[in-house]
Parts: sequence; structure tokens; C-alpha cells
Amino acid sequence: MTIAIELTQYAAARTVAALLSPFDSDQNLETARMVGRLYARCSKRRLARARAGIARALPLLDERTQRLLIESSLGHMFGLFMVDAFAMPRTVGHENWHERVNMDHAGLAMKHVMSDKPCIFVTGHIGNWEILGYALALVGFKITALARPLDNRFLNEWLLGVRQKTGMKILTKWGAMDEIQKVIESGGKVAFIADQNAGNDGLFVPYFSRMASTYKSIPLLAMRYQLPVVCGYARRVNDSFRYEVRVNDVIEPADWANAEDPMLYIGARFNRALEFMVRQSPEQYLWVHRRWNSRPKYEREGNPMPERVAAKLAALPWMNPALLNELRKPLEAPVDPAALQSPDAPQAIDPRYRPPNARD
Repeated sequence: MTIAIELTQYAAARTVAALLSPFDSDQNLETARMVGRLYARCSKRRLARARAGIARALPLLDERTQRLLIESSLGHMFGLFMVDAFAMPRTVGHENWHERVNMDHAGLAMKHVMSDKPCIFVTGHIGNWEILGYALALVGFKITALARPLDNRFLNEWLLGVRQKTGMKILTKWGAMDEIQKVIESGGKVAFIADQNAGNDGLFVPYFSRMASTYKSIPLLAMRYQLPVVCGYARRVNDSFRYEVRVNDVIEPADWANAEDPMLYIGARFNRALEFMVRQSPEQYLWVHRRWNSRPKYEREGNPMPERVAAKLAALPWMNPALLNELRKPLEAPVDPAALQSPDAPQAIDPRYRPPNARD
């Protein structure tokens, strides 16, 4: 990307921020949702990618509902980048953070948040992943987050300043693991956006109906330092600039102590927690992600899942034969909706589901 393009993008972003700043955040969010709906209808490539992801994760939804869900998802995404990112430092402060961020549903994790011991926080590209660390830093809990730097250096520096205003530290991914370990060794807390594709060399774990690549670093850090892994997200409430923090799971060191493959157990379990987040608020998930882009070596070579891999998956406490059979299939094979049902959770969304802010 040339400097001229970077400066043009930066100027455009600052202009949009300036134009929206006089207006109420909720009004700006409605504008952002409209932009998202238009973008969804103009970007056929992203629409196709999102449809494929929804078909793997929520196979009961018909094509019309898939389209409405994608439009709602992109509207939410534009709301994050056009409105929330700039509204946070202006409207969320030490005195009023509780008016914008409700932590009543975070009780499962509060002992780890308030402890002086290190822990790992895991979230996904759902809800508002930025405001989680922002709000915790406001109330005195310092978080170090690992994030991918933006390609545009000017936008990256500007948004880093916004994100770190309350004291949250952001580390870029490239070469940051040494620093992350220093943070942990000093008693700090670290946060990861954990639903990104980790490439062909990542750890392949179940994610909805197919295997997906996840980063090995989270399980390895948890195992090395015996750290709890707290899985949660900040869910937008009523399409407004208000959020509630929900904790879906806390993975304690004792949970994997007797696991046959502790790294697989941790990686599979926090990805399962990410699935629950998506099912709770599918319209707030970024479906345009290339989550299943990388494939296991056996699948790339056109071979079936090795029995040793299947045996390890079968040993996961929540695994069932129908889901395991589904995970054996290659990426593009049709999904059996019944395989995504579980006795302990509504894993298959009701086919009558309709995104809250959908418009035909």
C-alpha cells in the first residue's frame, strides 16, 4: 500500500469521525447499519463467504434469513468501526462506564479479574471486543492485549492511541510472545481475539461442524504457567451503544490435568465457548472472516481423518458420535443440522430466528 493511499484512507476515516461526532451515538449506529446493508448487497464475494460460514455453523437457516443475518452482521461491523471506536473515549469514562457496560453477567470470571494472579482472557470477533479491555482498564484492571496491526500505519497509530487511552496495553502480533510471557511472569493479565484462522501450522480443533485452525499459543501459555482461561464477550444491547459482558466459560488448570491431549482439550474448549457466543448473538459476529480457510494436512492431501485424530476428538467430554462424524467430513460437504444439537445447549438455532435489526 502506497503512502498516498494510506493518507487518503486516514483522511477519509478522520472526516467520517468528524462528521458523525456532533450526533448521538445511537443515531450514528442506525446510519452505520444502513451503510452495512448497502455494503452487503454490493459485495458479492464477501456475501458468498459469509453464506458459506453460516451454512456450516447455523445450517437450519434458509437463504433469506442468511442474507438478513449477513446484512445485520455487516451493519454491526460498520457500527463498531464508524461509531463505537470514536464514541468510547468521548462517552465512556471513570464516572459513567457502568452506564454503558453492564458486568452483572460476568460473575463467573470476577475472581480472576480481581485477583493479583495472571490469567488469559479469550474473546472472538463478536459484540465489541475493544470495549472489554477498555472498560476493565477504566476500573483499574490492567490488560495487555495481542492484536494484529492494521495495514495502514496512520490508521493504526491513531486507533492504537484510542484503544490505549485508559491504560490497556496493545501488543502487535509480530514477535510479541516474549513480551506476553514477561507480562504473565510479572502477574499481568493477557487477552486474545482467538477466532482467527491460524494457518496450516495451527492447532486444528472443532469449530461448529468442521475442523478449524486455532493458535497454539493460548493452550501453550495456559499449560506452561497453569493459567485459567476466561472466555467471554461484550454483547451489544438493543442495537444501542450499550453493552453487557457475558462470560461463557472459565477453563481451570484442573480441567485439563488428566486430559489425554491437554493442548487439544484447551483449544477445543475455548473454541466451543466461542461457538456459544456466536449462537447467543449471531447478528453480532463477523461472518466475513475466513475462519475455515486453512485445512488439516490430511484434508489438503485428499485423505480421510486419521483414526488417531478421531480418537482424540472422541475423548473430549462433550463430543458425541453425530458431531464426530460431521467433523470427519471435508469442508465443502453438506452439513447435517442434527449433528450440531447437544443435550446441554441450543446448538442449532431455531429456524424461525430473525436478526433483531433485519430489514427486507
